[in-house]
Amino acid sequence: MFMKKILAFLFLTFLVSGAGLSAQNKYYDEGLDGMDQIRAASIMAKKSGKYVLCQVGGNWCPWCIRFADFATTDSVIAPLLEKNFVYVHINYSKANKNTEAMKYLGNPARFGFPVFVVLDEEGNPIHIQESASLEEGKAYNRKKVENFLSLWTKKAVTTLK
Repeated sequence: MFMKKILAFLFLTFLVSGAGLSAQNKYYDEGLDGMDQIRAASIMAKKSGKYVLCQVGGNWCPWCIRFADFATTDSVIAPLLEKNFVYVHINYSKANKNTEAMKYLGNPARFGFPVFVVLDEEGNPIHIQESASLEEGKAYNRKKVENFLSLWTKKAVTTLK
């Protein structure tokens, strides 16, 4: 009995520590329809005076997860995203290629993954951004990402100089 308790404790410790399970966050839902996500995000963007940032990729893509983790936790990027964009993850995988959404977004898969598509508040695609130019080593470069996002806010796009 004592040995069973020890083994159960070790097993639970193993699981809680993350050693037994992937610690990877899941940002993409293969069951969602990309066009439904785009429509819902566009409604939210219009109500809030923001643009939409679609991150296209999948949970299978390490760089997709890396960007989503970075974008939602970085002390500069997370507030910039929150203030200016409705941020959605459009799944592209063997199980759900979201064909209609991909066509609507201008076939962004041609740029690799992740790929970012900025939509105006009406849901119209206005920019496709590949991610390689935002990367540095095994991470994303904060200044490059900040520059990309800042150039595609509603205020930046609609302000006359």
